[in-house]
Amino acid sequence: MKLEFVQKAYEIAKERYQSIGVNAEEVLEQLQQVSVSIHCWQADDVTGFENLGNLGGGGIQATGNYPGKARNIAEIRQDIEKVLTLVGGQHRLNLHAIYGDFQGKIVDRNEIEAVYFTSWMQWAKEKGLKLDFNSTSFGHPKSGDLTLANPDKSIRDFWIEHTRRCRHISEEMGKFQNDPCIMNLWIHDGMKDLTVNRYKYRQILEQSLDAIFEKEYRNMKDCIEAKLFGIGLESYTVGSYDFYLGYGVKKQKIVTLDTGHFHLSESIADKIPSLLLFTPEIMLHVSRPIRWDSDHVTILNDDVTELAKEIVRADALSRVHIGLDYFDASINRIGAYVIGIRSTQKAFLQALLEPIGKLREYEANGQYFERLALLEEAKSLPWNAVWDYFCLKNDVAIGEAYISEIQQYEKEVTSKR
Repeated sequence: MKLEFVQKAYEIAKERYQSIGVNAEEVLEQLQQVSVSIHCWQADDVTGFENLGNLGGGGIQATGNYPGKARNIAEIRQDIEKVLTLVGGQHRLNLHAIYGDFQGKIVDRNEIEAVYFTSWMQWAKEKGLKLDFNSTSFGHPKSGDLTLANPDKSIRDFWIEHTRRCRHISEEMGKFQNDPCIMNLWIHDGMKDLTVNRYKYRQILEQSLDAIFEKEYRNMKDCIEAKLFGIGLESYTVGSYDFYLGYGVKKQKIVTLDTGHFHLSESIADKIPSLLLFTPEIMLHVSRPIRWDSDHVTILNDDVTELAKEIVRADALSRVHIGLDYFDASINRIGAYVIGIRSTQKAFLQALLEPIGKLREYEANGQYFERLALLEEAKSLPWNAVWDYFCLKNDVAIGEAYISEIQQYEKEVTSKR
């Protein structure tokens, strides 16, 4: 695409947006600050680098066998570096505990320490990235159906210790990067078939969480993530949305909303203003469910667009952390990253370009026809010209040009793995 066309189209779009009270230049500055926490596990299908032998399972599964997945830390970093050349803005990298730099050493999860993530911290600093973190309860001999909610004290204590150590690692990451590390806690605990002890398991989980959060830190932030169900655990989830919402409000923890962890008919966007009233911040895991929590690549659909709009309408960009969480092993993994990141950014661009001042004026005046009309017209305003200019300013591929760049990377790098 000729760069002068991008520039001309942007100038026209800027004038069009100015006519409805939107300053496109200010919007571009805001979008530049919208960081996406990129999930490391798309690169290797949630395998990690333990020497324990990841068992899979635990309510999680990556499907597909597209060639060229990352096999070690060097390859994951190489792939992430390629991704960063194809997306604008300043972003973060989200690590699971199983992605430590263990150097061939067998380190069980109740023994992990910050030293195993030192090279990640140094690499991230060199690449201008900030790190986020996750405890890992799945894919382990002691995972089973229950971890933190397990009545067996020895199993429960093992996972409490693991999660405590993850919080400490997050604290060290936050100190190193001089920016809080967001530490997410998700467990798969549940039952495949009917249970008669719902209350008991949730009571145990509450006690486990209290023990985990006993120590307070200054350089990390705790998130707790619910789920509707897990694979093989379809009938009952201990850490349901109601449970974590109640716990988050009571303890003032950040509640994580994964867009794939709810009934397909639920509006995640509608949850945003309620959580903002009662919890300090929100963590988002943006995914795309298809009939179930299948973790398809995020695309620019209505769900993601409405989610971004609700955040912007609530003036909550500073209180909402945006991360991705999907793992599609059926397509080019670098392509999956780039599509998901750019789609999420496009959703927030559309949200920032919304003529919110005029819309609020119409609503306040009871001019509901006018409000609906402007909402509809805004959908077809030239936001894509602003997007292309954002890519131009960030010196990344414009439009579909990234396809050939990824194809070339596949030819030269991933196809030889």
